[in-house]
Amino acid sequence: MYIATVPNRNSPPALLLRESFREGRRVRNRTLANLSHWPAEKVEALRQVLQGNGATGLPLPEAFEIIRSLPHGHVVAVCGTMRRLGLGGLLDKRASRVRQCVLAMIASRVLEPGSKLATARALAAETRHSTLGEVLGLEGVDEDALYGAMDWLVPRQAAIESALAARHLGEGTLVLYDVTSTYFEGHTCPLARFGHSRDERKNNPQIIFGVLSNGEGCPVAVEVFEGHTGDPKTLATQLSKLRERFGLQRLVLVGDRGMLTEKRIEKELRPLAGLEWITALRAPQVQALVADGSLQLSLFDERDLAEIQHPDYPGERLIVCRNPLLAEERARKRQELLETAEKRLNQIVAACRRKRQPLRDATRISFLVGQALGTLKVAKYFRWEVGVEGLRYERDPERIERDAQIDGIYVLRTSLAREHSSTEQTVLAYKRLAAVERAFRSLKSVDLHIRPIHHRLPDRVRAHVLICLLAYYVEWHLRRALAPLLFDDEHPGQRSGSPVAPAQRSLSAQQKARTKRNAEGLPVESFQDWLKDLATITKNDVQPKVKSLPAFAMITRPTPAQQRALELLGVSL
Repeated sequence: MYIATVPNRNSPPALLLRESFREGRRVRNRTLANLSHWPAEKVEALRQVLQGNGATGLPLPEAFEIIRSLPHGHVVAVCGTMRRLGLGGLLDKRASRVRQCVLAMIASRVLEPGSKLATARALAAETRHSTLGEVLGLEGVDEDALYGAMDWLVPRQAAIESALAARHLGEGTLVLYDVTSTYFEGHTCPLARFGHSRDERKNNPQIIFGVLSNGEGCPVAVEVFEGHTGDPKTLATQLSKLRERFGLQRLVLVGDRGMLTEKRIEKELRPLAGLEWITALRAPQVQALVADGSLQLSLFDERDLAEIQHPDYPGERLIVCRNPLLAEERARKRQELLETAEKRLNQIVAACRRKRQPLRDATRISFLVGQALGTLKVAKYFRWEVGVEGLRYERDPERIERDAQIDGIYVLRTSLAREHSSTEQTVLAYKRLAAVERAFRSLKSVDLHIRPIHHRLPDRVRAHVLICLLAYYVEWHLRRALAPLLFDDEHPGQRSGSPVAPAQRSLSAQQKARTKRNAEGLPVESFQDWLKDLATITKNDVQPKVKSLPAFAMITRPTPAQQRALELLGVSL
């Protein structure tokens, strides 16, 4: 480090504390602080210290001490992305402390997911874990301030979602919709109800939440429902949101077979002019097509997809797809489940035939059979009865064969005309639902950790879910910007063959996975590892040993890879 004197035309020269460093073969300089306002004697004292001749009598490495060092680079990346996205303006046009608290909770959910108490401690001056509180200008924040910010956020949800829809949705757009559940800690919140748990936490109540996103998977809106709400019953609220709040008169809604059921299509979708849909048939409906001869395996002699029509679906197109890999996987899984079920049933048979205290109670035997088959969901593949000698069972080969006929076969159902969406385009549009599934994985377990939920008030739960969605919105844009440095495919969805076949990773993505470096020779990491990497760029509070010199801040020089990441994000230290 050295002090540079820079001429300033008719004004006194500028005195700058600078650092020289080598980048490749070039020597570069970076300004650390402007010392123009310092008295001359103080500047001279610092110059002497930097030259190793200071009054302290200490060698240069011992002439300074670092008072505090806080992770800073990942904070700059997330907060810079939020500013670039105008997220503060989406929350409220006017800057305020409560708005900054919401932004802090969104950023914390990306950087370090935790409870509101943990977030408050991470922001406080004495216990902060990073420079987030300093960057957002928050001092003296406690959990009560964060809870107040959550209460402030809930009434603004409709306006926030409308603004996001205006950015990412338009007339005739593709809209993806799916729901999931997450378990709940406690029993006092009215939204927490027992229902079908996707988390395999049957002993915990849960909430349901549905996410609307555009065709690329960018989240736009979220809605929270009581934990016992069926998936199809959430649809009416979303249709009202799309048509009335967002003002979309023409759109294509994509939902899975459990969401867009026959009843919902007839009562809620078909009556709305300009609303088209893409979904899939359930297994019994596919079997009905096979039974009446409308769906024949000869359709797949030359291609793995075909388009048919059926009188039960007037004015609609049915696109039949067959994935051989999926067929093999389903056959393998069914065989494993059948063998596991037979092992359990054989244990019951042995209990009925043992010499000491054999099992004879028919009710007890029936209960054990239901318990053995119910968890595996293979009861339909067995015929059994309880007689004098105990339990007798056998496989139902006809039912097994009937299900095996449709292994790897799925049928898409759409109201879209062929001139608006070809067969291949329709299949690809339905497969985009995987983007919503990725969002759920990120929200629930991988990155943002929406669960478990401890809030007792319904509006606090809604605010928590909305904050997590906005955090995923920030992460979604972070991932897209950092794609060249991630293992993520920079060109997803590119296909050279059939849309039914699994998508192949691009050559560049395969190269990154193999070499762990990108085309620029920079290291490739996962998203979470990049956040940790950027966190090693720290902001250090430095105090010279000369008492007359004030402390100053010094930021760690980024590595070439870190500098490239910051450039991709469009932020600077």
